[in-house]
Amino acid sequence: MSTENEGTAVPPAPSAPPVPVDAPAAPASQAQAPQGPYGRDAQGQAPQSSQGQAPQGSQGSQGQGSSGDAGHHPGASSSAPDPSWPPPPPPTAPYGDGGSGSGPGGWGSSYQQPAPKSGRGRGGLIAAVLVAALVAGGLGGGLGYVLAKDNDESTGSTTVSASANGGDVKRDPGTTAGVAAKALPSTVTIQAESTSGEGGTGTGFVFDKQGHIVTNNHVVADAVDGGKLTATFPTGKKYDAEVVGHAQGYDVAVIKLKDAPSDLKPLTLGDSDKVAVGDSTIAIGAPFGLSDTVTTGIISAKNRPVASSDGSGSQASYMSALQTDASINPGNSGGPLLDARGNVIGINSAIQSTGNGGFGTGQSGSIGLGFAIPINQAKYVAQELIKNGKPVYAKIGASVSLDDSSEGAQITDQGAGGAAPVEPGGPAAKAGLKPGDVITKLDDRVIDSGPTLIGEIWTHQPGDKVTITYERGGKEHTVDVTLGSRVGDN
Repeated sequence: MSTENEGTAVPPAPSAPPVPVDAPAAPASQAQAPQGPYGRDAQGQAPQSSQGQAPQGSQGSQGQGSSGDAGHHPGASSSAPDPSWPPPPPPTAPYGDGGSGSGPGGWGSSYQQPAPKSGRGRGGLIAAVLVAALVAGGLGGGLGYVLAKDNDESTGSTTVSASANGGDVKRDPGTTAGVAAKALPSTVTIQAESTSGEGGTGTGFVFDKQGHIVTNNHVVADAVDGGKLTATFPTGKKYDAEVVGHAQGYDVAVIKLKDAPSDLKPLTLGDSDKVAVGDSTIAIGAPFGLSDTVTTGIISAKNRPVASSDGSGSQASYMSALQTDASINPGNSGGPLLDARGNVIGINSAIQSTGNGGFGTGQSGSIGLGFAIPINQAKYVAQELIKNGKPVYAKIGASVSLDDSSEGAQITDQGAGGAAPVEPGGPAAKAGLKPGDVITKLDDRVIDSGPTLIGEIWTHQPGDKVTITYERGGKEHTVDVTLGSRVGDN
């Protein structure tokens, strides 16, 4: 993946205006239309910006609100899903790596929330507009110097230069610059490459002093089976790395640096449950391969139901996401979303974007709709991956429809592959839930679809007790359910 800017070299600015030369005027038949710089016509038409893809959907019907599986991060038929893993692939658009973003809305949003896309992708920017601007600036500077010099000689005026020092700039710890200065040394740009040479760029951050780096599953997926994985710090120091564990459903992965340095400084983890809409956010990543990029914004929404995939036919990831308008693009996936004090509150995983842009990359970019996995959930997942190498998912043990009905999560009449829709002896069965029941709330969270239920269940841990509100035969019922567990993605 290239991270180089591409474009035509900038011609040098003239030191003086050209000297007029007497010459006969060219015949009108020989006159040509002027051409703009570097392939642009005289009207100055410039290339358009490029962008990444939108998430390819979910898994048809999803078992138990338990199966699932993001940078990187539904609408399926109402056929009955199975509580077993994996569920059928989702029919939305992929993570943020490519696509038009014109597919169906995000999971469980009655107002047709757009399908988000992951922040991972390949770089390669063509700086035609920048080159043209540099050329114009160079010419203007050269001509301006000559005109000023001639004017000084004719009038005898003297130019007085301003002071070169405007005073020291104070950057307090709470400022964006202060937060970035502290956090950047603990972020890395990740290059993942499969055995066939396919791969891309993402981001990660230091989780502990032992060399563990947290990122998105879809960032490192290419390198899981014998591929190559490297992590580069802002200093330019590059380390080989290996995947310790990855969770496709959560879209979280942990890698470990080989020969990790002894001076690693883990980023401080915040409390995503205490985040409020309107809080300031700072995102760090490598958008389009441009490492160590810092952008800012706010928390635009909380508990946003998001289902996304990488567009390769893999299973979907589900999250009850933090939404931010901080600019997130392909390559930001896996990077930290920080609060104003520099605490990590989320992992940047998915974006919603418009159609493909220009610059020949076939990728779309930020339109101010970015989604991050809450750090409280990501921390639990990362700790399980480091401890066991496999993810542990909470579940209720029932298959639910993944149709975007906006009326709730309906337990299907049949599980996927002919399995029972309600797992015998599972949490849902013990609570008395049956096929046809429509779950409308989990604790105080409104459930408007199957994917929304899955995302909310996965914010909990196995053994947690939740209150489920459901409808049966036109009547509303409430029951307490103790969540079960499932180990692994398969």
